[in-house]
Amino acid sequence: LIVDSILYVLVSGCAWRMMPRDLAPWDAAYRWFRVWAADGTWDRVHDALRDRVRVADGRDPQPSVAVLDARTAHSHEGGEAIGFDMGKRTRGRKRHILVDTCGLSSRAVVHAASVRDRAGAKLVLSGLSKMFPLVGLVWVDGGYVNSVDDGLIGWAEENERVRLEVVARNADLKGFHVLQRRWVVERTFSRLGRCRRLARDYERKTAHAEAMIKVAMIRLMAARLAGEEITPQGPIETEAARRLAEDTKGQ
Repeated sequence: LIVDSILYVLVSGCAWRMMPRDLAPWDAAYRWFRVWAADGTWDRVHDALRDRVRVADGRDPQPSVAVLDARTAHSHEGGEAIGFDMGKRTRGRKRHILVDTCGLSSRAVVHAASVRDRAGAKLVLSGLSKMFPLVGLVWVDGGYVNSVDDGLIGWAEENERVRLEVVARNADLKGFHVLQRRWVVERTFSRLGRCRRLARDYERKTAHAEAMIKVAMIRLMAARLAGEEITPQGPIETEAARRLAEDTKGQ
């Protein structure tokens, strides 16, 4: 009942105090959410489910390739690590996630929106070689590496033994188009956005914001292991589903 109550807040986006009375008391649900975030329970459950999903897909539990990206979330609440993203003109926090080629999150780091992408990437990639020793390649977009500052590439190779490869946009194409390889992380962000609690950043602590991302991924992976179909929504997910069907056809 406690987990159901936490999932209700995650999906509906309601305040903890506005939970229906047929669920657990709001203060109990909120307390256990914080306890499990502090003692690493959400992390352990998330990592165990990720490994099971990868094995069920016929893959090694340890990924060898990852995709990195970030999104800025509005925040009208007080709390730690609130900043202003000059590029997006948004006050809030950035969510940096690293996913495997299945779209399953390997790491999630939440920090102030004022932190540049290259600095935020170091927070995500730090310790990656110990947590995922098989990862040798990470795909990123052009915001992480440019002709003015390519220090992140050298830092990743020297400290984490990881090669960063930029997936650039085709300047000849106009309008929306799905980028090869990077659509995986875009799809993950899209699915996380279905949880209304993640539509904005309502958490006062970054640890709780990161825990909410983990809970959302736990919900997605549990549904996947249970065989529930996730209907594609929007152009990114529709195109991603088509490409995934082509990639797995005949396997």
